[in-house]
Amino acid sequence: MSETQRLRRELESTMDGDPWYGSPLARILDGIDAPGAAAHPIRGAHSIWELVLHMTAWVNEVRRRLEGGRHGDPAEGDWPRVGETTPDAWAQAISSLRRAHAELASTLAATDDAGLARPVAGGQVDSAGNPVTLYQTAIGALQHDTYHAGQIAILKKALGING
Repeated sequence: MSETQRLRRELESTMDGDPWYGSPLARILDGIDAPGAAAHPIRGAHSIWELVLHMTAWVNEVRRRLEGGRHGDPAEGDWPRVGETTPDAWAQAISSLRRAHAELASTLAATDDAGLARPVAGGQVDSAGNPVTLYQTAIGALQHDTYHAGQIAILKKALGING
């Protein structure tokens, strides 16, 4: 199995699979309605809805970088504004997160392993001054999803939502 296939499999696992760290995002988000998603049960913390929009924006940004885009903030912004808090808008937010994951998975499938070693366009460097590679960027998306999935799970518990 190629590295891009492994990365794609791990990305898909974070949304719908059986990730080693616990529940996938789809299961964590199950049972959360629009009012719950918009709520702020922990003072100073983002809402579930804000986290979902943030995750979507960054998954889209990682896809854009893998497709040759320069590093920068997501087109949607780092923390997109929630806007309407209707059930339809919440369903759309979840759908957008799923679509972002599917599109990133497709981009990974079209990327060869050698391409993962290329630096991100625009001269992004890590804390040691080394160029950030597309591989590091893809791994970062997985880490980012995992981090925020844990936050959503805690917020869900704080709201008293089972599951």
